Amino acid sequence: MPKYNKKKINLKNQRDLLIVVLSLIAITLYLILRLTELSPSYQNLPLIAILISGGIPLVCDLIKKAIRKEFGSDLLAGISIITAFILQEYLAGTIVVLMLSGGRTLEQYAVKNASSVLRALSERMPSIAHKIDNEHIIEIETENINIGDELYIYPHEYCPADGTVIEGHGVMNESYLTGEPSMIEKTPGSAVLSGSINGDTLLKIRADKLARDSRYASIMKVMEESNQHRPKIRRLGDELGAIYAPFALIFAICAWMISGDATRFLAVLVIATPCPLLIAIPVAIIGSITLGAKRGIIIKDPASLEQVDKCKTLIFDKTGTLTYGAPQLVDQDIFNGFSQKEVLSLTASIERYSKHPLAKPIVQAAVNTNIPLSNAQKISEQPGIGLRGVVDDKTITVTGRKHFANVNPKEMKSLPPEKSGMECIVTINDKIAARYTFRDTPRLDGSAFIKHLGKKHNAKRMLLVSGDKQSEVQYLADMIGIKETFCETSPERKLEIIKEITEKENTIFVGDGINDAPALLASTAGIAMGQNSEITASAAKVVIMDSGLKKVDEFIHISRRLRFVALQSAIGGMALSVIGMGFAACGYLTPVTGAVLQEIIDALAILNALRTAFKPRILSDF
Repeated sequence: MPKYNKKKINLKNQRDLLIVVLSLIAITLYLILRLTELSPSYQNLPLIAILISGGIPLVCDLIKKAIRKEFGSDLLAGISIITAFILQEYLAGTIVVLMLSGGRTLEQYAVKNASSVLRALSERMPSIAHKIDNEHIIEIETENINIGDELYIYPHEYCPADGTVIEGHGVMNESYLTGEPSMIEKTPGSAVLSGSINGDTLLKIRADKLARDSRYASIMKVMEESNQHRPKIRRLGDELGAIYAPFALIFAICAWMISGDATRFLAVLVIATPCPLLIAIPVAIIGSITLGAKRGIIIKDPASLEQVDKCKTLIFDKTGTLTYGAPQLVDQDIFNGFSQKEVLSLTASIERYSKHPLAKPIVQAAVNTNIPLSNAQKISEQPGIGLRGVVDDKTITVTGRKHFANVNPKEMKSLPPEKSGMECIVTINDKIAARYTFRDTPRLDGSAFIKHLGKKHNAKRMLLVSGDKQSEVQYLADMIGIKETFCETSPERKLEIIKEITEKENTIFVGDGINDAPALLASTAGIAMGQNSEITASAAKVVIMDSGLKKVDEFIHISRRLRFVALQSAIGGMALSVIGMGFAACGYLTPVTGAVLQEIIDALAILNALRTAFKPRILSDF
């Protein structure tokens, strides 16, 4: 598993902050030296030093962006720095360095590095396993685990491989997979998953898969792929800069050509430096992030925040997003003379050891009716086959309709037609005993919210993408009014669907489980509902802390307000800059005066941008 160097990730952020500090120190020293009788060449030394040490890295970054054909709002700043150095207008150049690095520092302050997702995943995976070799315990690298190896998992350790318990009784926390708190009891025969956390007891397991083939490694691989192919979002500042920068550059060249004075070229560029884009927009973003945090909405990605109001395609996961994520046992059809109480007691006795989402409601139904549970033995659970165990010398199996039909084709005649919702088939000593039906309760406000998105936010397309079977997905879609559905999707397939749609249009994806993490990364704006999974929260651009759909609406309104205030600050600031450019072109403003005037314009734009931090009278119309 890859490891990540946090110092390397933060190096660029620290460099920009250092340039800000050094620029302020250089300007202060210059002003102090101006009071002395030293020659101008000595007075300018602090400014020259910062132009070399701070300006060159910034200009190099801009050159790299230009090579990649990424022409943004900071292009004029780079040209101004170079021109100021050539024309020996060191103070003007240093002020531009301060403005450019200051804007980048403000934006970086608001950005959470995407690699934190992979870092959070990799840090969960142990690098060492305790292998039993000729009755001795040796430590080996997890990549050297072979199928059939017997391993010890110490209390509170992460499980190093997918496998089966062969000795010991205890519990393991498998919440990383489902995104929901899930303490699963383990006994000989129980399956264990790599990355899950052992409880208080020692467990002995047999490795059933190589580390690289485990479910955990599979999710990690999908996550890496989605992180490498994240959608490239054009930032608001770059959209405006793409229009403004060429205009300002042509204006400056014309001023130079007409007057024959290169200083006018620099004066126009300095006052044209789009600091309302470089600083006011980041300030507006930070204000929006602050407001979101006060409302229980953690906004981690400024780029998605800028784009959400433009997203007209919304994609939802089902469980825990449009439902409450807590299936309930709603029907118990009993067969072959068994009693409901007996079947529930035997079934719940083995379901205690299962990680399946339907295990909990079965056990809860037994607890709610005070039905006693018995000890179970010979537990086994295989994907696609189901759960099997022995209770009171009776063999109990819990499986799905498809597998039951393959194993017991004759018994299928006595099985009622499939209902909408989720179901499982229970057999006792190979005789059909029960058909349990479950329903995951839709959120009360789900249907109204879907209608609201179309009416108030002009949503053009809404989709439901889930790993559940078609009947259950379609049941929910019909209830809440979603037309397009994808069912029985794996994390890999879910990622493919999101990538295909996002390549054509901006998307919002809303989910809550770790299986949603790759899709959250791949969408234009990934929104994680609730606090269930640290991995999901790391992958998402936005985290809704209390899982309420109204908070999603509030976030969309925060995005809409951000764009309005940011555009107001940026366009208003640029309009004032254009007026100043006219005076500079006519020779009424020197480069330094232009830089000072630009700072005044910046202050006005920033004051307006600060409005985003305060709650408006209406933040949601849902």
